[in-house]
Amino acid sequence: MFQEAPSFWQNGPAPGSFYNFPNTTFNQLQNSASDAFKHSQSPVTTATSIVALVYDAGVIIAGDILGSYGSLARYRNCSRVLKVNNNIILGAGGDYGDFQYVKALLNQKIIDEECLDDGLKLKPKSLHCWLTRIMYNRRSKFDPFWNNFVVGGLQDGVPFLGTVDKLGTAYEDKIICTGYGAHIVTPMIRAALDKNPNINKAEAKALVLKAMEVLYYRDARSYPKFEIATLDQDGVEIAGPIDVSQNWEIAHFVR
Repeated sequence: MFQEAPSFWQNGPAPGSFYNFPNTTFNQLQNSASDAFKHSQSPVTTATSIVALVYDAGVIIAGDILGSYGSLARYRNCSRVLKVNNNIILGAGGDYGDFQYVKALLNQKIIDEECLDDGLKLKPKSLHCWLTRIMYNRRSKFDPFWNNFVVGGLQDGVPFLGTVDKLGTAYEDKIICTGYGAHIVTPMIRAALDKNPNINKAEAKALVLKAMEVLYYRDARSYPKFEIATLDQDGVEIAGPIDVSQNWEIAHFVR
């Protein structure tokens, strides 16, 4: 005899909905996920490349000031390089909202350090390690900060440069470029440093200016205004916005 197929299990969820566990407010309305956790699956307002390198006496970090809403050049005054303390500078690419959130965490950390009043200051390697924990923690929750941070500073008088991405992957190097700059600018800077390994501050600035010019011509999400942060024994200096020199005379040759 033909037997009718059984229905869904008793008190089970309807197709496409979540199970309503006892003593919870989760999904009290049928076919509603209003109480579900929502994780960001892609960045919204983004910033592009950071260019950073070590010179003979310090470090230099540069980034433009554009915040792109998709392909729209929406926000044109988004500073992405900052002074953390007298010994550390920081650059950030990726989602600008996530950068602002991490910046607030960092500001509170600096306040807590000062409240201890023990005469010690946060060092760049310590901040770099702390950022790896912050980024990996959020990545493990499947809700990452969509950023790539570059930390520069003087570690006991020796220039330090390190980076950490949204997965918590971190490394140190004398040249760090994020975003599109990792593909376009890194080879150019490496070639320059191979010829002159111990460049001074003026030469490093000139090299970064050239790098930002190349990025403006080649990166569709770049902007012709940028900021440069330098740190050495003389202290921290943040210059900008600086205009990229432009020359479009050969534009009619481009097809």
